[in-house]
Amino acid sequence: MSNDSLVTGRVIGEVLDPFRTTVDMTVLYDGRPIINGMEFRSQAVSGRPTVEIGGDDTSATYTLVMVDPDAPNPSNPTLREYLHWMVTDIPASTDDTYGREVVCYESPAPATGIHRMVLVLFRQLGRGTVFAPSMRHNFNTRSFARCYNLGAPVAAKYFNFQRQAGSGGRKFTGPYTSRRQ
Repeated sequence: MSNDSLVTGRVIGEVLDPFRTTVDMTVLYDGRPIINGMEFRSQAVSGRPTVEIGGDDTSATYTLVMVDPDAPNPSNPTLREYLHWMVTDIPASTDDTYGREVVCYESPAPATGIHRMVLVLFRQLGRGTVFAPSMRHNFNTRSFARCYNLGAPVAAKYFNFQRQAGSGGRKFTGPYTSRRQ
């Protein structure tokens, strides 16, 4: 599977190293799937999303992280990366509700600019092997993955976000079909 949109959105490069997607991941806000690069506003992301994980190895568990690499604003991201959410021990072929939320969901609330919200999925070495960081700000997805021997991501998605009064950005209008049965 190609990660071209992750390269175009500078997710690969600024947040992640190049990787190959090996597990299906669907991210839905109120039943609306995110497609890389689409735009959301405050109301749409105030509640946590549902993240569906594919895979057929029922012994596999995954860690999901959601970060804002543009905090507090895209031209001066001094808090890069800001950790908005972390769920560990998610079994394959389930969703985030089957995992362990170790950092509670904090809805995005940027003051200025268009921010990228990045959701990254890693395969864990085993259950109970990944723990929450001590701080949300200045989180580093690459360092976190190294610390817990997670290897390269198995999937990633991102969307653009700005506060309600903002304008501009790309809007996705294409078709979408969920692969989940």
